[in-house]
Amino acid sequence: METPNISSSSFLWYFIRFLVLVCLILCSLETCFTLEESDVKSHLGLEYSHTVQVKSLLPATTCSPSTQGHDKKASVLKVVHKHGPCSHFNQSHKENAPTHTQILEQDQARVNSIHSRRNPKKAIDRRGQRQRDSTTVPALSGSTVGAADYIVTVGLGTPKKQLSLTFDTGSDLTWTQCRPCIRPCYKQVDPIFDPSVSSSYANVSCNSVVCSQLKSGTGYAPACATSTCVYTTTYGDGSISVGFFAKETITLTSTDVFDGFLFGCGKVNQGLFRGSAGLLGLGRDSISFVEQTAAKYGRFFSYCLPSTSSSTGFLSFGREKRGRASKGVKFTRLATLPQKEYSSLYGINLVGITVGGRKLPISTSVFKTSGTIIDSGTVITRLPPQAYSALRAAFQQGMKSYPRAPAISILDTCYDFSSYETVTIPKIAISFKGGLTLDLDGTGIIYPVTASQACLAFAANKNDSDIAVFGNVQQLKFEVVYDVDKGKLGFASGGCL
Repeated sequence: METPNISSSSFLWYFIRFLVLVCLILCSLETCFTLEESDVKSHLGLEYSHTVQVKSLLPATTCSPSTQGHDKKASVLKVVHKHGPCSHFNQSHKENAPTHTQILEQDQARVNSIHSRRNPKKAIDRRGQRQRDSTTVPALSGSTVGAADYIVTVGLGTPKKQLSLTFDTGSDLTWTQCRPCIRPCYKQVDPIFDPSVSSSYANVSCNSVVCSQLKSGTGYAPACATSTCVYTTTYGDGSISVGFFAKETITLTSTDVFDGFLFGCGKVNQGLFRGSAGLLGLGRDSISFVEQTAAKYGRFFSYCLPSTSSSTGFLSFGREKRGRASKGVKFTRLATLPQKEYSSLYGINLVGITVGGRKLPISTSVFKTSGTIIDSGTVITRLPPQAYSALRAAFQQGMKSYPRAPAISILDTCYDFSSYETVTIPKIAISFKGGLTLDLDGTGIIYPVTASQACLAFAANKNDSDIAVFGNVQQLKFEVVYDVDKGKLGFASGGCL
């Protein structure tokens, strides 16, 4: 039998066809595998959920300082949880940390007082409220979960005395306890400031222009005692500070020193201050730290709150010394709030919420009616009732495979994770005007009381007309950037991990 005669050109033609066929098969298989993986992922909803280790939600007992955040070349104020293992409060202050019920009840008192600003008959809460030089300061949180009290350490007086102050974007007046107290001083970790041993201390007179500015910054008209200006400031939980309005030198770092800084020298101080020496006011009024240091820092600051009670964060002032995450910052415009009572707060335009990849059917008029502020001192984000109801229903639908747990205080949607090592929770994204959308981390969605009681970290206001509040739990793991001069608020993910 004759062997077929195949020319070299024919062989080459068959060989090319064979190679093309093989390539098509391989490409087809690869596509098939890709589609199959995508289909599985989509079917499971993994792109719209977080898988979280339950133990990662609970507080640790040892300090794990942040490995990223501020530029090491920057002057930095460190931020920590007051009762966490990174805080000197934890070693030297014997007072027990507040319970979760106490934290949430005090948080509601703060929000109530913010809402009461529109009613002058109710108490006003001010606690819960070109190239330039810059500095950065670390921050601490006031309880194991960061309830309203994030602490930074600054120097006051000449020679300077180190004081741990709660920093608060919802307040304007900076104050500290001063010796001698007219009533017994409350216990604080740092030695109480004594103005008599400072060469740079001076009281403000009653007839001075700056004394008259107290009313807009505290909500109370100033009083007068022996020709000295007297301030009063109260808080939603019933805490109060009364004392002399004065000038003093305040020191953030060796190169960031401010003479003639206006502050309150507290003589009568009562309430739930839990060992801090006072408060650093970061609001928008003329007496706030932000305004008093505007010539140096340009009304620009940012912070990253500790992502857990066992980690650290920072508070930074000035454009030049910003966190490592700042290059990825995305901005929204600061909103002008129509209510003059809220003029010193930081307004933002919340426009929508997405749960598990689905945008909730909430009319934008719901958020326009209430308005929204961002507040470092409020723990749990408060939403208009209509918005919260939609969020809760969608979240419950995504969590229906987990056993429910009892509600606690303002948190009505809780689950028992005690039998699980990991849990899968729906992703939640918050959208602001201008195209900014924040994809919340699991720590910004779940408030862990215990493994057997982990709750949705949102709550409803009483009325749709009450102003919404973007709280500090939802700010975790973001660097939050306040560019007040340019009217912008920004967020950068991974601010301090």
